[in-house]
Amino acid sequence: MPVRAINHAGFAAVELTTPALRLVAVHGTGPRIALLAPTGGDNLLLWDENKPLTYVREAPAKHWNLRGGHRVWTARIGADEDETTYQNDDAAGDCAIQGEGFTVRGAYDAATRSRRAITVRTLAADRLEVINTITNEGDMLLGCGLWALSCTKPSARTNYVIPLGDGTGWDTATITVFRCWAGHGTNSFREEQFELVDDAYVLTPRGRETKRMISSPAATIAMVDAARDLTFAIQADWQRNATYPAVANLAMYVGPENFMVEMETMGPHAVLKPGETLSHRQVWTLRRGTIPLTGAAVREFTA
Repeated sequence: MPVRAINHAGFAAVELTTPALRLVAVHGTGPRIALLAPTGGDNLLLWDENKPLTYVREAPAKHWNLRGGHRVWTARIGADEDETTYQNDDAAGDCAIQGEGFTVRGAYDAATRSRRAITVRTLAADRLEVINTITNEGDMLLGCGLWALSCTKPSARTNYVIPLGDGTGWDTATITVFRCWAGHGTNSFREEQFELVDDAYVLTPRGRETKRMISSPAATIAMVDAARDLTFAIQADWQRNATYPAVANLAMYVGPENFMVEMETMGPHAVLKPGETLSHRQVWTLRRGTIPLTGAAVREFTA
C-alpha cells in the first residue's frame, strides 16, 4: 500500500512509499515531513525529538524545539523570520489521504488566524511533489510569504550545490552573507565553507554555524552525498520580478558541528484575503548515484 496511516516517534503520521524511496510526515505535531530515505537506506533528514534551540532576543531567552525534518513557516515582507515564525509549531493537526498522496495540516494559529499544511503526491518512483501552503482563516488581510525548510543530515562527504544565473547575456547572482543573526553565527563575513564555481554556489559543511541567502532563477538546491552514493534535490517554482524575503528565494544554513544543513526555498510575498490560500510548490528528486558539483549537472538532474 503506497500511503498508510502510521505512528512515528510517538506522533500520528502518514507513510508514503515507492520502489525508490520512503517518506513519513507527522501531523501529531507540526506538520512536518520527518523522514525521507532511499529504499532500504537511512533517513536523510534530521529528526531529533529533543533538539531545543535558544534564541537570545529578550529576557528570558526563547526556547524552541527544532525537532528537524521538513517544515513550512511564514516569512514577513522585507525579512525572513520574525516573532510569529515559531508560533504554534508543536500543536497537533490532522491528515487526509488522497490516492497516492496526502495532506497534513497544522493546528489553527489564533495569533495570525491561519493554518499551514503540506501536501505530498508521487510524480515518479524517485520524484515527489511537495506543496507547502498557508490559508487565511481570519476576517482580516494576511501579508506573508512561505518559507520551506528541510533539515538534512550531512555525512563526511556531503556537498550542497545551488545553480546560479539564468544563462542570458546579462547574467548576475545575488548572495546575502550573514555575519551574525539573533545571537547566532561566527561574527565573521569570511567563510571557507562556501565556494563560487563557474555556474554554481557550492557548500562543503565544516561545522561552523553560518547561513547564506541566494537569489537563483533555477530555484534548486542539490545534496550530493558520495558516502551514501545518492543525490537529493529540491526544486521550487520561481517568479521573475516577484518580491522575495530578503531578496532571496533560496538559503542554506550550517548547524554547529554539522548537526544539520538546512536546504531552504522561499516563495514570493503575497497579501491573502479571508479564505485565500498561498502555495509554495517544490519537486523532490532522490536517486542513487552522485552528480558533478556544477550548476549544469544539477539542472540536468532535475530536468
